[in-house]
Amino acid sequence: MGKFEITTRKNGEFQFNLKAGNGQVILTSEGYSSKSGCTNGIESVKKNSQDDGKYEKKTSSNGKPYFNLKATNGQIIGNSEMYESVASRDNGIESVKKMPLTQRFQI
Repeated sequence: MGKFEITTRKNGEFQFNLKAGNGQVILTSEGYSSKSGCTNGIESVKKNSQDDGKYEKKTSSNGKPYFNLKATNGQIIGNSEMYESVASRDNGIESVKKMPLTQRFQI
């Protein structure tokens, strides 16, 4: 079962990670100035993760595939890890879409 974990960065900003059942990070957010902003980001993932059109499939400068999940307004909610293949990236997207999402907060 997937879990959201909220952590505090060294600069004091909050971020969330969406972790798969095996503990692997699938999606990481940007930094938020408040915990409530971070929580709103998690809600946005839950709302937008079922829509194929919200996933932006990308390739990094070193050739590694990854994806961004975007909100309705086009803002990036989270970035994936770098994958070794396009198929692995696409599997990562499917994992986010199919994951029963619960919340666990760790600060």
